[in-house]
Amino acid sequence: MSFGIATEECRAADAAGWLTPAQQALIHQRDWLRMLAPRACGGAELALPELVRLEETIAQQDGSMGWVVTLCAGAGWFAGFLDPGLARAILATPNVCLAGSGAPTGYADRDGDGWRLVGRWDIASGAPMATHFTLNAVLREHGTVLADDAGKPRIRAFVVPARHVTVEPTWRSIGLRASASHAYRIDGAWVPADHAFTIEPACATAPGPLYRFPFMPLAYVTLAANLLGMARHFLALARALLATRRHPSGVAMLEAPSAAARLAAADAAVDAVRTRFYARLDEAWAAALAHSAVDGAALQAVALALVETCRTAVDTLYPFCGLQAAHGDSAINRVWRDFHTATQHALLLPED
Repeated sequence: MSFGIATEECRAADAAGWLTPAQQALIHQRDWLRMLAPRACGGAELALPELVRLEETIAQQDGSMGWVVTLCAGAGWFAGFLDPGLARAILATPNVCLAGSGAPTGYADRDGDGWRLVGRWDIASGAPMATHFTLNAVLREHGTVLADDAGKPRIRAFVVPARHVTVEPTWRSIGLRASASHAYRIDGAWVPADHAFTIEPACATAPGPLYRFPFMPLAYVTLAANLLGMARHFLALARALLATRRHPSGVAMLEAPSAAARLAAADAAVDAVRTRFYARLDEAWAAALAHSAVDGAALQAVALALVETCRTAVDTLYPFCGLQAAHGDSAINRVWRDFHTATQHALLLPED
């Protein structure tokens, strides 16, 4: 499946540090940012296996675009935990886009029938086109941090219109440059109580398996699909490059046993773990459909195995790709940079 994302568009976005108008238009035309939102509130409510396969395909064509779609559509999933009236109003926003950050690096002070927010949050992919931002904040009342039953600070998630948010242009990474994953701050904006929500299946306001599915396994599989797409793109570009680059022996690099064997092994390893990954995802989705418990640990394990296999495959082939792979303007270099930036996500640490 191809969406007609031109290489020149990807190169231009990488250089500019943000998706091109054509890329943004494609995202909105396809309505990708409502993919995980409840159908009753104006979303598409795609089945999770369908969504994950689509995210792999987008990331295989452009890493930054896939990353923005994944993170912003993921924030759109939170609509299933909001008051339905508020969710419908948000999703009816023209070119709606929810961006956000998960770390609780701000405060929510109780103020009348709502909350007053203050803080600064890092790494909100898609920030330049966000119409709303999501965040986690520590709850306070009269200046005192509220505690839960275990004595730990209480944390709630919030959704905030972009007019209350100041985006700070902080994203200067080696890769995923066009994701524009900037920081943002809120300086005392007040939001009604219904802008706070809890991301737990028991707190879902929308019916259906998508909102019974636990958040962390969902996060792992959607992130892993992006790494898979980028890795497969890298391997395809590496194969094309090795077909034209000469080995010191004089043959094409692709015909040199050392390079050919490594490429074949990398392709086989990625294909094998991809098959296991989707089989496990399909099983988990079937469990959610049947109102059974989802084996989140197994899903997380296969997602991390997928990421590690992809990392090994990319790193094994990179030395055979020569200086073209190190040239900042080449497609293979951009994909390599995007891939390695994505692997730095906090959830994707190598396992012991």
